[in-house]
Amino acid sequence: MTGSPAARALGLGAAALSFIADQADKFYMLHDYFVRHPPPVAVGPYLTLERQWNPGISYSLLSASTPLGRYGLLALALGAIMALTIWLWRASSHLTTMALGLVIGGAFGNALDRARYGAVADFFYVHAGTFSWYVFNLADCAIVAGAALLLYESLISPAAPGKVA
Repeated sequence: MTGSPAARALGLGAAALSFIADQADKFYMLHDYFVRHPPPVAVGPYLTLERQWNPGISYSLLSASTPLGRYGLLALALGAIMALTIWLWRASSHLTTMALGLVIGGAFGNALDRARYGAVADFFYVHAGTFSWYVFNLADCAIVAGAALLLYESLISPAAPGKVA
């Protein structure tokens, strides 16, 4: 089963936009903003801009400090991107393809960082009192938004006849 051209275009557009936004933000933060304003920079009481390099995946899991480890994480990311792209190509729901596009674009942005720098560039640090979140980037936002949309769709979509809900 293959999806419609309109659904594919929506998903590929979401992937391109999330990738471009992430890479433009990273270029600006690394090559302009932090040159003029050395980190950390308090933006408000709950947000600080600071440069962090994440050698692993989410929450620095599977931290890779050797070239072999970095190539392994890069291969894992590229494999996931390929699998998600196949899913996007076959999906017929516009919400599914948009969500997958967000995840693909974000994953590709972080994979490009890993290939280019050996780690992923993160900048946004959210905190409140003793609550402290991890430092993240726009690619991470796109991945989380895409995953949330997929979860939302799985909860609101009725099961197809004859399929277990």
